[in-house]
Amino acid sequence: MRMTETDEQKIETAEASGPAPDRTEDEAGEGLANEPEVKAFDAKAELRTLPNLPGCYRYFDAEGRCLYVGKARDLKKRVSSYFQKSDLSPRIRIMVSQIARLETTVTRSEAEALLLENNLIKSLHPKYNILFRDDKSYPYVKLGPEDFPRLSYYRGGVDRRSRFFGPYPNSGAVRDAIQIMQKVFGLRTCENAVFQNRTRACLLGQIGRCTAPCVGLISREDYARDCERAAAFLEGRTREVVEEYERQMWQASEKWEFERAAVFRDRIAALTTLQQSQAIETTGGDTNADIVAVAVSGGTICVNLAMVRGGRHLGDRPIFPKGVVREQLMPEKGEILEAFVAQHYCDQEIPTVLITEPFEGEKDWAERLSALLSERAGRRVSVVTEPRETRRRWLEMCVQGASIALARHISEEGSREARLKDLLEVLEIEPKDGDPMKFRVECFDISHTAGEATQASCVVYLEGRMQSNLYRRFTIRDVTPGDDYAAMRQVLERRYLPVTRGEAELPDVVLVDGGRGQVEMARQVFTELGLDLSVIVGVAKGEGRKTGLETLIFPKIDGVAREPLVLGSLSKALMLIAEIRDEAHRFAITGMRAKRAKTRNTSRLEDLEGIGPKRRAKLLTHFGGMRQLKNASAEDIAKCEGISRSLAERIYAQLHEGAAPKIE
Repeated sequence: MRMTETDEQKIETAEASGPAPDRTEDEAGEGLANEPEVKAFDAKAELRTLPNLPGCYRYFDAEGRCLYVGKARDLKKRVSSYFQKSDLSPRIRIMVSQIARLETTVTRSEAEALLLENNLIKSLHPKYNILFRDDKSYPYVKLGPEDFPRLSYYRGGVDRRSRFFGPYPNSGAVRDAIQIMQKVFGLRTCENAVFQNRTRACLLGQIGRCTAPCVGLISREDYARDCERAAAFLEGRTREVVEEYERQMWQASEKWEFERAAVFRDRIAALTTLQQSQAIETTGGDTNADIVAVAVSGGTICVNLAMVRGGRHLGDRPIFPKGVVREQLMPEKGEILEAFVAQHYCDQEIPTVLITEPFEGEKDWAERLSALLSERAGRRVSVVTEPRETRRRWLEMCVQGASIALARHISEEGSREARLKDLLEVLEIEPKDGDPMKFRVECFDISHTAGEATQASCVVYLEGRMQSNLYRRFTIRDVTPGDDYAAMRQVLERRYLPVTRGEAELPDVVLVDGGRGQVEMARQVFTELGLDLSVIVGVAKGEGRKTGLETLIFPKIDGVAREPLVLGSLSKALMLIAEIRDEAHRFAITGMRAKRAKTRNTSRLEDLEGIGPKRRAKLLTHFGGMRQLKNASAEDIAKCEGISRSLAERIYAQLHEGAAPKIE
């Protein structure tokens, strides 16, 4: 909850613990008698000791659970406002009635309090905070530090050696930017290992999408100039690039170098077309701006973040807070926006301008937010709540995008909730605490190629969706190749042995991709571990492995097994089971293929006689990979530093099963 402190507010500690102004003393006393946690909290004593300094505060209930984490420029004023104001929202009044303990931490500035607040929210998971736990990082366009810099898609932490442009709202916007850079500036996108070992231009070089620095078709100086032009374009200085190309086009034509002039002409046309294709262009100095809009419907919140980078509108990204909010306890839009800004910009780049809707309530909200972001960024950050002209069109697009994204999300959530309820009904399961969102499913699948590189996957369905951060892969060892039953036994033992020690919880359902044999194997493992057999469900594939024809298989409990279920292709429950099962299959097979590729590409080289780590590294660097090495002749291998002729012949012989032609 964010409150504005006015100069007229006075800290009256004697009133801080008294009844709210809209209740009589008898009513207040009766309410306190029914709420021992409020009575236990001595607001008068706590408020007397609070300093007029910036910091963070935490509210806890009688059981020690964190209720709320907030930051303040003035701890005493902010905390006191919760106990003095009579116009608190229903949500905050309920929270205040549950407060039993207060903790505070003083910081040097409000910007430091912002960082601390974000960290505390992530660690304490307070009940009444709006949590924007968006685990996905934002992608960038990266221009590498090489002599001929590589243009690439990048996601992760930035460094000082390379140049990064962004962030972008989604991967599609980054890939579009890279395609433009290739088409207009001819920058390379190939891996360094490939670039260093090219002997002729690749297909991109042959069709004019790359200037082919790998084979010397462009000098280092000219390529560096192209990189600078690309950087200028990404930073929004498109007009500057076009003017330079126009100047070079006329200079080439005056020298009768018409083919070279045509290259610049085509680049100008591409840049002009790109500018015209943009839905909205900046008209001033706004090259980097974020536009934020909030949409609320029922108990669902959507914050839509649109990005302008380099003077180009890159699209938007809808973000939904985690957890379910009851409609009658919905926070105000201003509170939602401030919570988003506080959590989002703690670990993301802060733009020069933040544009958002005006909200009723606190008059100095935009000024406070601007001061906070400016302190955090170390430069001036403007917060605009009443935009005009181009900025107004940006905001209108963002507001419309928020409404569309929210409607789509509600529709998807409704369908997801219907499938979940149908599954609970089919399996005759009562969710924990009556909350379907706590229903947890773990699904296992085994994948291998004729017994090679056997991998097992465990995927998790929780809170109505797949939780990729909880997925696990298991490398299966010491079993007969191709023995899926033994592999399933091993993965179930490794996964659920910690449950017997109290180190983990058993899920509501354990899905096993397989028929009666795999279900029986799971039953044996659970019996040996002393776990509940009723959570095991097998998914047997139907005729032709078509989705919708699966049969659910149940284990025997006390010698009696529930009859198999054939739900049919129209069953919502079966569609959810199939989605979970298919995700387990995908996760297993991608892990198996990666392991198989690693085994096939490295084990042969590691087993070569006379090749240690240093020579192995030189060979891979020289040829760029195992495939290129295997395709090389003995003469080519001998050209690698540190490889003699006789050793090259032995390497060739071992790679080609004994065929070792002599080097002439």
